[in-house]
Amino acid sequence: MHPLLQRKGARPTTAESGPHAQLTDQSSPEIWNSLISEALNFPHVIEGRSSVSMATTRALLFDDKTTILNPETSLSPHEPLEPVHIHDVTDTSLHMCLPKERTEEVCELGWGERHPFADFDTQIMVYGPRDAEELRLVLELVKESLSYARQEN
Repeated sequence: MHPLLQRKGARPTTAESGPHAQLTDQSSPEIWNSLISEALNFPHVIEGRSSVSMATTRALLFDDKTTILNPETSLSPHEPLEPVHIHDVTDTSLHMCLPKERTEEVCELGWGERHPFADFDTQIMVYGPRDAEELRLVLELVKESLSYARQEN
């Protein structure tokens, strides 16, 4: 597990109703594109359509695992297993599932917030990274979420 420090700056504004979205302080298009391309380079990760988010959202799915064995590891109650999705370039936040203790740490240190429509304490929004250092940290959280979904944690 990658150690977290306090996130610098104020939290971005997020939508309080409707789709849970990041409204301010988004990633630049370059950082967002790097996030997408690097996340899709993780082993066995493929891009798919989210069954719980808007059509422009990019779901990270597995090419070798689709069955949901533990519902708290998936954003969607429907198969295929959806541990992470990344919102489009106008939003840039991510929703992901992490173990409850890790979600609490991520939120307390300012990297994200609880998902208001979550079924489990494992589902959170992680804010879009603003620079290369934050990109590395967010990608580590994506890896943790993928590992959690595969029950490799």
